[in-house]
Amino acid sequence: MTRLVFHVDVNSAYLSWESARRVKNGESDLRLIPAAIGGDREKRTGVILAKSIPARKCGVKTGEPVAMALRKCPELVLARPDFRLYEKKSKAFMAVCREYAPVAEQVSIDECFLDMSGTERIYPDPIAIAAAIKDTIRDTLGFTVNVGISTNKLLAKMASDFEKPDKIHTLFPEEIPKKLWPLPVGDLFTVGAATAAKLEAYGINTIGALAAAELSHVQTIIGRKWGQQLHDFANGIDDSPVLAEEEDAKGYSNSTTLEKDVTTAEEGHRVLLALADSVSSRLRADGAKARCVSVTIRSNDFKNRSHQRKLKEATDVTKEIFEVSKQLFDELWDRETPLRLLGVALTDIDRFSMSQMTFFPDAEKEKQRRIDRAADDIRSRFGTGAILRGGIYGANVGKKHKAQFELNNTKEKEHGK
Repeated sequence: MTRLVFHVDVNSAYLSWESARRVKNGESDLRLIPAAIGGDREKRTGVILAKSIPARKCGVKTGEPVAMALRKCPELVLARPDFRLYEKKSKAFMAVCREYAPVAEQVSIDECFLDMSGTERIYPDPIAIAAAIKDTIRDTLGFTVNVGISTNKLLAKMASDFEKPDKIHTLFPEEIPKKLWPLPVGDLFTVGAATAAKLEAYGINTIGALAAAELSHVQTIIGRKWGQQLHDFANGIDDSPVLAEEEDAKGYSNSTTLEKDVTTAEEGHRVLLALADSVSSRLRADGAKARCVSVTIRSNDFKNRSHQRKLKEATDVTKEIFEVSKQLFDELWDRETPLRLLGVALTDIDRFSMSQMTFFPDAEKEKQRRIDRAADDIRSRFGTGAILRGGIYGANVGKKHKAQFELNNTKEKEHGK
């Protein structure tokens, strides 16, 4: 049986959801004017989380500071994030998708994969049923989506990123030479600016050139495992399944490519605090604890090193996780080689343990737990970017990754999502 996979992606989700609410209340549609979600116009702080097409035409970019966006577009209308609204709209969006698909996998607040394999007797025309999903969301919920259609998740994802908004695109294997291969290599899913630059330095400028290159040559440029994956992707190869239910996380991790190379321990520690804060928050949200902490560093010559440590007792306390991460970092790094990436991962997850009872509770640990609970509560009400640990300010994560801290606190799973 030939697989049939849809990727459904909300167009500029945060802005679309805020716009739909305003239109319903008789207010102007933010999608039709230079507008964006994020930050504070008066204080000129924060980052852009989503922007309208007119704002994009003015040069406004997702992830850039509000002050920079306002310099590009002084008439920009800014709306504050409303994460409760986004959660409500996301649930409504997924409810529509599940009405049509036997298997639906939500991969973020505004996108999902639908496995439509075997539904040809019910839905003989894939494009027609994709249009029904798209139009139902638009007509009943007031916002638009793109739908990508193919035989695997990768190609469906690439298809949904073609022309927007409110569009349906196919990218079947026979369409790869015409639709996929002419695109810049940086447009391939998971290829970042640094990887694209390395490939382009060797004359691999398009996805087609990457697909045609010798695998061994690609692996020489960007590494064995990464080279294999990107070479497969460029050739449209992806056998990852659409998962019916979210799996329990086997581990929690977060990493960031740095805007400037880390050259001092103090800089490295600030970045580690941001990463430890992110992963431990997700750990607590799932009611889990970790017994193992690992740290990964990548030097500016793209060589990775990692180190891990088993803990005596499972923990979900940010300060404890940060302290171990800092120790591992100090053991790993030679204090001389500039670093371009740092990562923190929590594994050996325990979901059922109870803390050992004691007549002499650890006052410092209880204090840290209260701090963590307060931070988690603020984030649950106002979004993950609403509060940062004091030591995080000044951490030189790139603008793109600062936005990702706010938007993409996604659980890492063994299947690679």
